[in-house]
Amino acid sequence: MAARIKKGDRVAVTSGRDKGKTGDVVKILTKQDKAIVQGVNMIKRHTRPSGTEAGGIIEKEAAIHVSNLAHLDPKDDKPTRVGIKVLDDGRKVRFAKRSGEVIDS
Repeated sequence: MAARIKKGDRVAVTSGRDKGKTGDVVKILTKQDKAIVQGVNMIKRHTRPSGTEAGGIIEKEAAIHVSNLAHLDPKDDKPTRVGIKVLDDGRKVRFAKRSGEVIDS
């Protein structure tokens, strides 16, 4: 199965406490079907000081399930579904079903 969401994609959150927020995918956790999105699903961790880092309360992004994410259409920045098509030169590319615009460059 081809990956619908990849690192660097612009996505919107479709459900949960961060519904409506948008951001770029920082990391994909393929075995768990989750993604880490910049500035979304923020959590606080209490950390002990180590040799290189100071301790304290650190805020960072937690993973969010990919079923709760939707691609943003490159044309109008609204959530869209993603399809896969083969171009004339034989390349497989992802495209936004909303506008038909190619997501992969």
